[in-house]
Amino acid sequence: MQPRPDANPVRIADPKAAEALVAHVMSTMQALSEILAEESGHVRAGRLREGLSQAERKSALSGAYLQGLESAKANAIALARFAPRGVEVLKAAHQRFMIEVETNQAVLATARSVSEGLIKTLAEEIGRSRSATVYGVPSIAPSPYGRGARSGPLVLSRSL
Repeated sequence: MQPRPDANPVRIADPKAAEALVAHVMSTMQALSEILAEESGHVRAGRLREGLSQAERKSALSGAYLQGLESAKANAIALARFAPRGVEVLKAAHQRFMIEVETNQAVLATARSVSEGLIKTLAEEIGRSRSATVYGVPSIAPSPYGRGARSGPLVLSRSL
């Protein structure tokens, strides 16, 4: 594995570099926040394909954001000395961003839960429709494969 060229730690030595680091982290956070808001909006509306279309960009921005936070942590003393106001703004923005991330995660978890529930209900309905009833009691017809009637395949269409 080759080291990345941007893996060298950033060292803050003056106010200009401190402000540049804070600005970089803030801009990355803002871009990531916009993607999360767009993703959440699409998923809430049921447009999963559109909501997940920017996964690669979101992943790249997440990596850049975490790398920026690591640089800020590594230079915490210099940032506090050269850009104390920037550090306070960054902390406040990070707190707001964490709330946005939690909201996005809740939306995605809800979508996953709903999808799993739909698939489970569909599988139960398919299984129920295949079981014969004899005098009002469900019975399982013998299968040529040696398993019960509920062992039939569940077919999904990805084009929907």
